[in-house]
Amino acid sequence: MESLKVLYKIGHGPSSSHTMGPRKAAEIFLEKNSDAEAFRVTLYGSLAATGKGHLTDAAIREVLEKSAPTDIIWRPEVVKEYHTNGMLFEALKGGSVVDEWTIYSIGGGNIASPEMPQLAGEKVYPLTTAEEILAWCDREGKTWWEYVQDCEGDEIWPYLEKIWDTMCHTIDNGLCNDGVLPGGLKVARKASTYWLKAKEYGPTVSNRSRLYAYALATAEENASGGEVVTAPTCGSCGVLPAVLRHLNKLNDYHTVRILRALATAGVFGNIAKTNASISGAEVGCQGEIGVACAMAAAAACQLMGGTPAQIEYAAEMALEHHLGLTCDPVCGLVQIPCIERNAVAAARALDSATFAILSDGKHRVTFDHVVAVMKETGHNLPSLYRETAEGGLAKHYRAKE
Repeated sequence: MESLKVLYKIGHGPSSSHTMGPRKAAEIFLEKNSDAEAFRVTLYGSLAATGKGHLTDAAIREVLEKSAPTDIIWRPEVVKEYHTNGMLFEALKGGSVVDEWTIYSIGGGNIASPEMPQLAGEKVYPLTTAEEILAWCDREGKTWWEYVQDCEGDEIWPYLEKIWDTMCHTIDNGLCNDGVLPGGLKVARKASTYWLKAKEYGPTVSNRSRLYAYALATAEENASGGEVVTAPTCGSCGVLPAVLRHLNKLNDYHTVRILRALATAGVFGNIAKTNASISGAEVGCQGEIGVACAMAAAAACQLMGGTPAQIEYAAEMALEHHLGLTCDPVCGLVQIPCIERNAVAAARALDSATFAILSDGKHRVTFDHVVAVMKETGHNLPSLYRETAEGGLAKHYRAKE
């Protein structure tokens, strides 16, 4: 598996696969063709179907048009075999194509291609399943975050501290910002309202309201193109920060414990990414919100004092109960139902962690089993439920209008 530095990326929303990935690809192509007279970019499949709502064209133009005029072609009906989020970059001189590059945005801001193996990150984790790592924990008398320490070394901790600082900064920005989100749906920000209402109720409702506020703040910042951390994606970026911020406010953990929880969460995100997918366009929202919930549940269970087995159980439970979740963004925007889902998943992550911590950690279905089922289920979902805005809520919202 790759470093957690590949999983946790700092960038701008609203989508890691539709905004961050294409921007990165455009930067690489421009560096190679800085003397081009014009550029042409063809977007395929899901990337074309919801690219306008995800600001894909804006992200590409922001990079390429600094050098030359850029034409964007939308081909949602063409789905490439390697991945549905396909892109063809072409550099032109005198009206003729002088260079071309087909590349894919595979989720979490990552790009890949079967012809470009060098785009894959360095493999730093020799074990790639939860079963293998859990056995390592039992054999070595260590836990999940110590596996990260052993594989990545001390240099991972300053990076994770930067990630945590960015998560907190995003939450603070989101709690301070009001108004309507861009995109035309006229969705009003709710984070500050939930935060203020937290003071009006008893402890139970108040605590849950604060948790919701943190998740909404992050997801709303993402929807407005603000700076966020992929955890594991932009669309699901509010779940893990909300859970960590909530528990930290309640218990005042030393920063090192939060960083270790981030490391543990990253291991589970990496397992899902390596053995299945974290791309909504490939496996539906179960790969985004579902995996984010699993990561947050594992982190929370560790902070609660969970054993390695209980931590794995929490992650398994969180992902299992998101199986089959579709990706059907209304108007292709990362707003409805995406923002709400971050808040609900944050609550479910805490519930999963609590359930696991009360158990002895023994259970029949493993995290690896659920990851395999997620991959199978995602590939069996019709394309209209995989980030194309052609079915589900996206379709019925249009019908209602």
